[in-house]
Amino acid sequence: MRDRATATLTTIVVDDEQLACDELTYLLKDFSEVEVIATGCNGLEAIDLIQKLEPELVFLDVHMPGLDGMGVVRRLREKGIDLPHFIFVTAFDQYAVEAFRLEAMDYLLKPLDKGRLGETIERAHRVIQEKKSPESPPAKGAGPRSQAAPRTKLLVRASNRNFIVDASDVIYATIDDGLISLVTTNLEGQSNFRTIEDLQAALDRDSFWRVHRSYLVNINRIKEVVPWFKSSYQLRMDDKKHTEIPVSRVQTRRLRELFKL
Repeated sequence: MRDRATATLTTIVVDDEQLACDELTYLLKDFSEVEVIATGCNGLEAIDLIQKLEPELVFLDVHMPGLDGMGVVRRLREKGIDLPHFIFVTAFDQYAVEAFRLEAMDYLLKPLDKGRLGETIERAHRVIQEKKSPESPPAKGAGPRSQAAPRTKLLVRASNRNFIVDASDVIYATIDDGLISLVTTNLEGQSNFRTIEDLQAALDRDSFWRVHRSYLVNINRIKEVVPWFKSSYQLRMDDKKHTEIPVSRVQTRRLRELFKL
């Protein structure tokens, strides 16, 4: 009997056939490693749920009306956000090559075999937990890892001009369709960084926090923590619009620790 881990994988199930969706959700209840946080019935709904809830694992049907499972992965990639791990579940075996080309974690055929499903979940749990683990310390005799000093100035493009702003004046950054926008105390425009990860790496990690796949916030410019649905939260920022930014379920624990909630 395999050990059951205490940490659960936040999971979404998407299938246009309600019976198939219900059956998979029912099977997943027997795996304590998995927490199904939402279900969907088409590709566009899958994209919306993934962006809002930031699951770690997504079980995705291939054939769906409007936008198929492969299209969901491609569309999310175009947006330039971090992707969850995808497991395709389908009655058709001819799409397996394309699924793995899209770096799917697994490809399961209907009707589902519970033993095969268990193997997939076990592997997913192992891979995701290893990814969460802190980096190994440098080898004996090796010097400390070099790390560039955080940037104190950033370039922001607005109104066909290039402005230089203090990093401390950045309230938050967001990415949409591969384009990063910066909102500062007095300015709103585009960043010349290609990804949120690159931007975060260039800034002071004690001040800038990746609260969601699509958002990087300045901790010092959080105005209010707003309770949201299902024990989650939003952050109301100190910009002119008092923008509300979702905190992913993965980052909720840090939020509670940070503000002693």
